[in-house]
Amino acid sequence: MTHSLHRSGSIESLRGDYVWLMYQAKGINDKNIKEKAKEFIAVAEAVGSENWGDVKSGPKVCLPVEEIKSNIGDKSRLRGVFTRKEQVVQFLRMIKEKELGISVIISGLLKETLEACKEAGLTSHTINFSLGVWGKKELLPSDEILSMTTMCGHHMIPSGMVKEMMEQVEAGKISPEEAGLKLAQFCPCGIFNQVRASKILAAFLPTKA
Repeated sequence: MTHSLHRSGSIESLRGDYVWLMYQAKGINDKNIKEKAKEFIAVAEAVGSENWGDVKSGPKVCLPVEEIKSNIGDKSRLRGVFTRKEQVVQFLRMIKEKELGISVIISGLLKETLEACKEAGLTSHTINFSLGVWGKKELLPSDEILSMTTMCGHHMIPSGMVKEMMEQVEAGKISPEEAGLKLAQFCPCGIFNQVRASKILAAFLPTKA
């Protein structure tokens, strides 16, 4: 899955950003997946996935977890985020033990994700990676804005909204945590990392005299 590969920002910032995805293969294991999907959710919650959701319903930052579970169907796609490599390792180990027969995708810095797979006793099947941005990059928003808009792979978070959150944080009208959560609610997949966003937004806090 490539829509989670183009997250931008500093290496240090990206070390706190890992996407996980559960994907069934059409015509192979895409029937009666609800119970297996619930097991994925149970593991993600146990490990502490900061955000996750089903694109057919929405993310847990917008809906109660039980409502998302009840709406799971064969076309559901579960996706979420972690903020620490240790979470990824634990998640992969637990999913491996369950042998659910559904593909797991981890997206993040290549070195970090490969290390996580190795520590979990897994060998990656396929690797995709972004070659970066090409073209008239001077037309793009600032690096700070891109570091947040690219956390929604379907680009559902407008640059103007990010700029507004930055301005509100700078004016002391909203906390970085509240601003990050507001932005997360625009991403229906559940792969927006509001924890990372709040850390980026914290740079705009008003300085005390």
